[in-house]
Amino acid sequence: MAKVLLKKGEGRTLSAGGAWIYDNEIAKIEGDFENGDIVAVEAANGFHLGYGYLNTRSKITVRMLTRDPDAVIDGAFWERRVREALEYRLHTTGLASCRLIFGEADQLPGLTADKFGDMIVTQTLSLGMERLKDTIFPILLRQLPELGYPVRGIYERNDAKSRTLEGLERGQGFYGEAFDPHAIMEENGLLYEIDAENGQKTGFFLDQRFNRMAIRPMAKGGRVLDCFCNAGGFGLNAAAAGAAHVTCVDASQLAVDTARANAERNGLADRMDFVCADIFELLPELEAQGQRYDLVILDPPAFAKSRAAVKSAARGYREINRRGMALVRHGGFLATCTCSHFMTPELFRSTVAQAARDAHCRLVQVEERTQGPDHPMLWGADESSYLKFLLFQVRHER
Repeated sequence: MAKVLLKKGEGRTLSAGGAWIYDNEIAKIEGDFENGDIVAVEAANGFHLGYGYLNTRSKITVRMLTRDPDAVIDGAFWERRVREALEYRLHTTGLASCRLIFGEADQLPGLTADKFGDMIVTQTLSLGMERLKDTIFPILLRQLPELGYPVRGIYERNDAKSRTLEGLERGQGFYGEAFDPHAIMEENGLLYEIDAENGQKTGFFLDQRFNRMAIRPMAKGGRVLDCFCNAGGFGLNAAAAGAAHVTCVDASQLAVDTARANAERNGLADRMDFVCADIFELLPELEAQGQRYDLVILDPPAFAKSRAAVKSAARGYREINRRGMALVRHGGFLATCTCSHFMTPELFRSTVAQAARDAHCRLVQVEERTQGPDHPMLWGADESSYLKFLLFQVRHER
């Protein structure tokens, strides 16, 4: 096994609980290796730090697997890792539909696996995991039925741009035998059809499950605007809670069509309408028309996909939040989110506060939430803590 030796003073984030070693932290690599191999990692003083995947083509050169100096990384090791991930979900969200594996947070770096009903959808984002998927995937397919959750198979959504940073090709398709890449999933008492082949990322955003429930009391009896609606998750929860009317908006026609179909599936379409539009263009138009809502929901995609994009992303978040607040009636509510780990909680709060000053309103915080527990946050690994959800009452200056 090759050995990665760190520079003096490096490895501090690893010692704090992090899971990545960057190329500029490495002094040298001893021994023969191929990218994707598992290597030992040592501090500059020779102290053993653990084992991880190596890929010299990536800025994240080592993704850590374990800190146990006596670990034997064999079939039994991977069996334990997968079982630990599944048992964690059994005790938090259940295994009916959830994120089964959340990469580094489950010590399976570079692997995302979501379960929608009886279908698994994966994304493999590291070279090391790409080489190991023929070991990991059969374990998943075997262990889930053992726990009482049979599955039809795995659909791979390896079309993420980040694969190119690992030297991997992009693509998608079935792992093993083909099957119908659609499934019906239940969440919060609502049914959704999941399209693994054409939906965004793995087909549905499971991380907002409990946040979607949180908006229900504010939606009852009111007019609701659900921006960036995707498959209609927030909007359907609002309608199910008894909203008088819900408008769902997304720039993707596929998302709008999916949300409409989900509303019809749940018998809620009579109190909902669906609009395909650019939110940045639509919000000023609604404001000019004098439209007001009892609840406005802002769940945009990640504006900040890199550290360099944070400044421009903050401007985008400030703009949509200012526009969203202007559309909330006095005493109504605003739910606002960011799904970028580069937008820290402090930066997001300050950005929303700036938007409130620009909109001449005051915010009363109802709740501050994060991602669901099936997306566990590994302390020390900031990238695993990404979703911020804020719920406010909006009070306009009078």
